[in-house]
Amino acid sequence: MRILKLVSTLVIAVLLSSSAFAAGPTLSGTIKTPLTLDAVTLGALPATTIEVPFKTATGSGKDSYTGVLVWDLVNKAELVNDTGKNSVLKHTLLIIAANGYAVSVALAEFDPDYDNKQILLAYKADTADQASFDHLRLIVPGDVRGGRSVHDVVSIEVR
Repeated sequence: MRILKLVSTLVIAVLLSSSAFAAGPTLSGTIKTPLTLDAVTLGALPATTIEVPFKTATGSGKDSYTGVLVWDLVNKAELVNDTGKNSVLKHTLLIIAANGYAVSVALAEFDPDYDNKQILLAYKADTADQASFDHLRLIVPGDVRGGRSVHDVVSIEVR
């Protein structure tokens, strides 16, 4: 088991060692412990692989992505939550890409007690176009148009 974890961490380190990670993507905001989203942090969490269906003019298929569930990242960072009924429902995440593109995701969408979507911060892809990539990518399964599939994530802010 230790060897598997070591190999997993090394694979993540190789995938994330490009200059795109020089500044280090971060998770910050209404949490107790801000995180740098590097190979060490991501490698310490369980890897998850999801398949995302897509349609094209000529047919359809599925792409496969591997990374860390955003829920696991928020749990590791320890959400700071108000007391009161369903107070977790007020939180959102603002995800920002290197080019300034930004989207938000309600925490309740991926909280297991609510919608429980498997929202992923991917560090590896097995797609028709690419076998891997050198950045982090937000994957939100179920989005019809994929507008919240953020390439080159540099910041996640919990609000």
